[in-house]
Amino acid sequence: MNIASYNVRGLGRGVKWAAIRRLINKENIQMICLQETKKDSIDKTLCQAIWGSDEVMWEMQPGNNSAGGVLCMWTESAFKIQNKVIGNGFIFLEGVCIREALKICIVTIYSPCHIHNKRILWDSVRQLKQASQVRLWCVLGDLHKEPK
Repeated sequence: MNIASYNVRGLGRGVKWAAIRRLINKENIQMICLQETKKDSIDKTLCQAIWGSDEVMWEMQPGNNSAGGVLCMWTESAFKIQNKVIGNGFIFLEGVCIREALKICIVTIYSPCHIHNKRILWDSVRQLKQASQVRLWCVLGDLHKEPK
């Protein structure tokens, strides 16, 4: 399964959407995880416009005051979700890569700036890992941000 991760620094409108759509098509991406969407809500219409098809599934963790936000989109013909956890700064998806017939956990992270919040985020991910029976994990995203 082809997975891409991209810090969009604000999802904005048409120009960025078209660039993401071109990337998905050119690289045959079956899942894309976007960090720093800066969106507090994302709907089906937006996901279809970005993905370029109505055959898209998604999960999102909203931004806060025009900052942060995570969005994962995928085609259900490539990935079948079985479990999800949406936490502060991350999305955890457990499911099956259809073509490979592999169970996988995918974690998309948009790491907070402050060290205390980073520790909370990574403790949450560590707890998910310890509780999981799945051996194959993919951790991606914007993992390191300099403090402001």
